[in-house]
Amino acid sequence: MKIAVMSCIHGNYEALDAVLRDIDHQKAEKIFCLGDLVGYGPYPSNVVEMVRSLDIPTTQGCWDEDIVEGLNSCECSYPSMLAEKRGRLAHEWTNEHIYPETKEYLAALPKVIKHNNLAFVHGSPQSQHEYLLPELDGFIALERVLSTGADTLFCGHTHVPYVRTLDAGNLRLLVRTGTEIPEAEMREFNAPLKRIVNVGSVGEPRHGRPNATYVIYDTDSDRVTLREVEYDYQKTCVAIIERGLPPIFAWRLAKGLEFAERADDASHLCERGV
Repeated sequence: MKIAVMSCIHGNYEALDAVLRDIDHQKAEKIFCLGDLVGYGPYPSNVVEMVRSLDIPTTQGCWDEDIVEGLNSCECSYPSMLAEKRGRLAHEWTNEHIYPETKEYLAALPKVIKHNNLAFVHGSPQSQHEYLLPELDGFIALERVLSTGADTLFCGHTHVPYVRTLDAGNLRLLVRTGTEIPEAEMREFNAPLKRIVNVGSVGEPRHGRPNATYVIYDTDSDRVTLREVEYDYQKTCVAIIERGLPPIFAWRLAKGLEFAERADDASHLCERGV
């Protein structure tokens, strides 16, 4: 069975429509969405209405959470002051333009969805705001997958797609379990192959091109395909400006980049659990 996984639509209805048509062309039988339906883009409620109408299982993104709980509900939401400044502008605009029922829907979204040996989150199982970058420390990456009980963890949030395989290997731990035991106990266990799949972004790509990205996963062949879909991004850029959002959002959408908002600490690990 083919499964389509998409994330980070960010109010970009044109991109969502193009991706849904591509998913239909790929003959995927089920779709999962990893959240961030709103924020930055000009059509937040339209995007939510489309996802709801198709009954797509969806996790709550960091933007979805912030619209419900208030800006920067997680204190490490933004990796830089510039990112926070732009995020604040987008938050205020989005909060003024979404319907009350849209906010109710976002509030009810789950943090994690499990489906057989697959797990779906927005940022990580730890937090919607945590970035699972491809260069993340291997032990931490493995822990994030193991915490879900799944073999493959699908995530978004970084807006850059990748597939990272954590090869099967032997882990050795030295554990002292109590004062009655004179010496620490050595424990060993084998960690089977695990995988992290970042599906990129439908509505605000940051991989160097304006095209929308998502993933097709074939459960029979265990094959992951990163899909890149062209669409009329200039139409969205015009709408961003005409609807009163900061023009910088149109600029970076057209470039598919976000140079200035990289965190000094690339891991940007979130200390808050969910």
